[in-house]
Amino acid sequence: MLKEFKSFAMRGNVVDLAIGVIIGAAFGKIVSSFIDDVLTPLLLKPALDAANLTKLEELTIFGTVKYGTFLSAVLNFLIVAFVLFLIVKAMNVAKAKDEAQPPAPAPPPADIQLLTEIRDLLKK
Repeated sequence: MLKEFKSFAMRGNVVDLAIGVIIGAAFGKIVSSFIDDVLTPLLLKPALDAANLTKLEELTIFGTVKYGTFLSAVLNFLIVAFVLFLIVKAMNVAKAKDEAQPPAPAPPPADIQLLTEIRDLLKK
């Protein structure tokens, strides 16, 4: 059962799907952080200035541009992508090892074995 699970998990489709989901989630965090922490404060700044709000009210309502949070999301994405790269590389090495070992040759049929034994006896 463990061998069946290994062959299922090592199939390309399952691995590709898992990596796609993980990368998609990490990239989604980058997009959300860009919109929430960088783009929205920059777009709302002129509207806040037009409303004649004080700086303290501006900060409490919408906050400031958070470049650090965005860069943190980008760094997390790069780390996740690198770890997934290492996992795929290790899986490819393991798969190449499995494929490199040739299968054991099948034993000859019974009649061939019998003929071989007769030949060997006749040589003696």
